[in-house]
Amino acid sequence: EGSEYKLSHGSVVLAAVISCTNNCNPSVMLAAGLLAKKAVEAGLHVKPYIRTSLSPGSGMVTHYLSSSGVLPYLSKLGFEVVGYGCSTCVGNTAPLSEAVLNAVKQGDLVTCGVLSGNKNFEGRLCDCVRANYLASPPLVVAYAIAGTVNIDFQTEPLGTDSTGKNIYLHDIWPSREEVHQIEEELVILSMFKALKEKIEMGNKRWNSLEAPDSVLFPWDLKSTYIRCPSFFLYKLTKEPVAPQPIENAHVLLYLGDSVTTDHISPAGSIARSSAAAKYLTNRGLTPREFNSYGARRGNDAVMTRGTFANIKLFNKFIGKPAPKTIHFPSGQTLDVFEAAELYQKEGIPLIILAGKKYGSGNSRDWAAKGPYLLGVKAVLAESYEKIHKDHLIGIGIAPLQFLPGENADSLGLSGRETFSLKFPEELSPGITLNMKTSTGKVFSVIASFENDVEITLYKHGGLLNFVARKFS
Repeated sequence: EGSEYKLSHGSVVLAAVISCTNNCNPSVMLAAGLLAKKAVEAGLHVKPYIRTSLSPGSGMVTHYLSSSGVLPYLSKLGFEVVGYGCSTCVGNTAPLSEAVLNAVKQGDLVTCGVLSGNKNFEGRLCDCVRANYLASPPLVVAYAIAGTVNIDFQTEPLGTDSTGKNIYLHDIWPSREEVHQIEEELVILSMFKALKEKIEMGNKRWNSLEAPDSVLFPWDLKSTYIRCPSFFLYKLTKEPVAPQPIENAHVLLYLGDSVTTDHISPAGSIARSSAAAKYLTNRGLTPREFNSYGARRGNDAVMTRGTFANIKLFNKFIGKPAPKTIHFPSGQTLDVFEAAELYQKEGIPLIILAGKKYGSGNSRDWAAKGPYLLGVKAVLAESYEKIHKDHLIGIGIAPLQFLPGENADSLGLSGRETFSLKFPEELSPGITLNMKTSTGKVFSVIASFENDVEITLYKHGGLLNFVARKFS
C-alpha cells in the first residue's frame, strides 16, 4: 500500500481468529473483539502485509460479535469474516502477496503464522510459513498488532498512540467483568432470539437456489472442483470375493515414526510445482485460480495428486523432507503421485512401510482415500492411530503390524525389496500372517483387525463397496 516494511525471523505474516472446537465459546471471541475495539481506539493497527482473517464456527458467532458492537473493530484491524468452517487452520487461505513471498525467499526467513485453532502441524498453513503457533483469539489479535512473535508482552509495547505514548497489552486487555457483562446483556438473549427467528423464517437464499431435477447427479465433465470419483471404476460383484493376495508389491514410501494425517492427506495451498498444480495448469487454470486442497476435495484427481505432497514428509528413500520417492523399476526420483502412476500402469501393487503412531493427528478421510487411489494395498507399521487405522480398513487397505519389538530396521529391510502376502479365506481378529520378500526373507506380521465388523468391511473392499452392495 505504498509503504515499505522490513521482515525478519519471527515476523507474523498470517493471523487467523477461528472459533472452532476449543474456541467456540463466546467469552474468548468477545475478548478478541473487545481487545480489537480498545486497540483501534488507542490508534493501533495491523500492518497491511499480514494476512488476517476471521472464521466463525457458525453464523451465530458473527451474530453475537455484531450485536455486541465489536465486529467493526475486528474488521478495522483486517479480521474480516472470510467464511465458515475449516479455513486457515487447514491451509484454506488466500496466497500471501508476491512482495512477502519474495522477501521470505530472499532472506530465507522463518516467518510465522498465529491462529486460534486446536491443532498445529508442520507446513499446514502455507509452505512458505515455517513456524506456526496456536494462541487464544485475543492473543492472535495481539500478535497481529505486534507483527512479530519475538515480543515480551509484559515489558514491550504493542505500538504507540497518536501522541507517541507506548501502548502495552495490559492497557487494552479486556477484564473478565467487561466480557461477562456483554455476554449477559447482549449475547445470550440475542442468540436465542436470532435462532428462533431463523427457525421460523427459514433461509430464502438457500430455498431460491436452482437444483437439477434428476435422480442422479449430472456430472460436469469440465468442472475442476467436482467430478465423478474413481472409487467404482471396476465392476462390483454382487457378493464380495475372498481377500486377494498381495504379490510382488513395491514400497511406495519408507516412513518413520509419528507420520500424521497432515503428512498424508492433501491440505493447505496447492504448491505451484506440485503434481496437482500441473493437473490444474493443463486444464487452463492459472496459479491464482488453484485455490486449496480443501476447496477441491470434490475432485479426486486433485486430491490424489496432493496425497503425500506435504513439504515436511520425510521419506527414508530420499533422506530429506520432500514430497518425493523413488520408482525402483526405473530408478527415477519423482513426485509421489508420478511414481504411483507409473507403478499402476505397470500393474504393480504398492505398500507403505512406517514406524510408530502412523496416522496420528486429525481424523481425515482423504488420508485413507488418497493412498487407496494411488494403488496402496497395505500399510506395514509398528503401530497406528486407531481412527486412521479404521479409515484404512474402511477404504479397503490392509493395516498390517510388525510383531512387538520388531520393525523394518531390526528385520534388515531396505524397502527396496518387493513384498508378497497371502490372506486365508477366513480371517480372524489379530491373525498372524507370513510376509515374504524378493530377497528370500520371511517374517510374521499381524493383520490388525480388531473385530468381525472390520473383517467384514475389508472383505467387501471397504465401506463404500459394502454400502453399494446393500443398495444394489
